[in-house]
Amino acid sequence: MANVEVSIDNDDIYNRFSPGRKVAITLVLVWSSFQCTLATTTVISAIPEVGATFHTTETTIAISNAVMLLCQVAGPILYAPIANTVGRRPILLATNAILLAFSLGTAFAPNLPSYFIFRFLTAPQVTASQVIATVVIGDIYPAVTRGRALGWLMVSTTLGPGIAPLLGGVIVSYASWRVIFWAQTGMASLSVLLLAIFLPETIHERKTRIFADLSLSGKVKQFIHLINPSEIVTLLFSAPGLAINAITVVILHWNMYSTLTPIREVLNPRFHLSSPLQAGLFYLAPSAGFMTGLFCGGQLSDWAVRRYIRRRGRRVPEDRLNSTVGVVGIALPVCSLLYGWAVQQAVGGIPLVVVALFLQGVFQVMPFVSLNVYCVDVMEGTGKSSLAVAGSYMARNVAAAAGTAACLPAIEAIGVGWFMTIAAGLLMVAAGFLWLATRRGEEWRMRGEEKPTERSSLPSVR
Repeated sequence: MANVEVSIDNDDIYNRFSPGRKVAITLVLVWSSFQCTLATTTVISAIPEVGATFHTTETTIAISNAVMLLCQVAGPILYAPIANTVGRRPILLATNAILLAFSLGTAFAPNLPSYFIFRFLTAPQVTASQVIATVVIGDIYPAVTRGRALGWLMVSTTLGPGIAPLLGGVIVSYASWRVIFWAQTGMASLSVLLLAIFLPETIHERKTRIFADLSLSGKVKQFIHLINPSEIVTLLFSAPGLAINAITVVILHWNMYSTLTPIREVLNPRFHLSSPLQAGLFYLAPSAGFMTGLFCGGQLSDWAVRRYIRRRGRRVPEDRLNSTVGVVGIALPVCSLLYGWAVQQAVGGIPLVVVALFLQGVFQVMPFVSLNVYCVDVMEGTGKSSLAVAGSYMARNVAAAAGTAACLPAIEAIGVGWFMTIAAGLLMVAAGFLWLATRRGEEWRMRGEEKPTERSSLPSVR
């Protein structure tokens, strides 16, 4: 296995595009993923205003946001297998164009049911774009530089949840909440234009031959088989390392969204704030933390890979996870506890809360780079990297939906301090599993490869 991995890293498939072309592709993907992420969370700061427009409660609108996050699970299921077959470019163009159309529909929504429908239909396009963009990075960068490139991409997907509520707060302070979706329509339009101009096809091998010599009905059946989610779900738990990766991603995203979503409701009473803009300013702290954490996380991820290559003389995918254990198990739990109890006990004032939110943002996203790249690394050469990434995004969207829906009722029931204490405990459990994966992951994968009869029964879209 070691020899295969080294040959893959030196293969000409990573030299098809010049360094400048790779940077251009990455920047376009960053913009595309950023505007997709804004489509999910910008409206958080406008929940009261949307509720007033449609004569419903804030809880109803908040739950609709959680349902939207849950609907994002459909994106990887539908689009990842197709992108693995026909290519990345057409799927990215299609999902961004559909996002444009449904954002426009949301801006014009005349009533609550139509608002819900357009929001829910927007959701799959968001995650599909993020998943395929991650896979494109894996297509064009070798493993030893992949972490830094993906760190740039993840600036968009993790900065969005922090900065979007601030942007939404600014908009609803001076204009209608519908302007949020007019702006989203414009950003999606720019994304489609940039993708059409600058994004080439990056897939190493198209698999459209699976449709060759089939009748129309045969092609329909093959397509239905292609988007069957069973392989994605099965692949997610096909190896203990991938399962641990998914569990960690779930806990991190649950922590992230259950911290960001209730900021307005938690901090407004604490500091006697009265406007959406005032509460929105608090999102600057985690947003700055996200930026810092992503750059540090990308560098740390690739450094861990190079360090263990020098030590071992070969690359093992689990080596990348060594950069995450201390962050997930120590640094992030401490910051979560600091934030939760500072708010609960009303100590430290605004400066302490801002510092805690910043540090939590840093340590929240640092592990994401390694966890995302691990999905690509461990599936390298199998043609299933998009499916592994899709499975990870499915897991994180379920967690984000759960965190969004559960945080306010839970905080009202037990207080923000105890809520963050529970989150810190879950993070430490995840760190224990990650440490185990760094020690036993390669052995687990080897055992799995020795059982081809068990794996050959799985449906394949290769």
